[in-house]
Amino acid sequence: MSERSSARLVELIAEAKQTNQPGRLTEIVPYARFMGLSMRHVAGELLGHLTYSNTLVGNPALPALHGGALGALLESTAIFQLLWEAETIVLPKTISITIEYLRSGRPLDTWAKGTLTRQGRRVANVRVESWQEERQRPIAIAHAHFLIMPGEDG
Repeated sequence: MSERSSARLVELIAEAKQTNQPGRLTEIVPYARFMGLSMRHVAGELLGHLTYSNTLVGNPALPALHGGALGALLESTAIFQLLWEAETIVLPKTISITIEYLRSGRPLDTWAKGTLTRQGRRVANVRVESWQEERQRPIAIAHAHFLIMPGEDG
């Protein structure tokens, strides 16, 4: 990442935090916008939101959300959670991600909540749960590890 794009990333994250508009984080990742992903503050929590679209269906016979679309929600939510909480000067790079698909995602909007479980100097771990209508009935859970580059203060 160039110095210029790194500076723009830091600037965009700072603006999103100052104005309390986590949705601005998706400006960093065009793929997130393409998928219909957004970040929202709901009841004091930062949540990922995947807006349902027919293009996200992987099995039209059920119908069920495609596992890749659900995986994109989980990974993106983890990245945006890191950008919101950690003082990083580059977009976090995925080292590994493990996804447990617990039940089929129905053709509905889907939510996700990321929790930063550990942040070291170079590696951060995030756990993400996703659900649809009932938060206590998750449809998928992810454990992700990211390479980060903290700022001079971090």
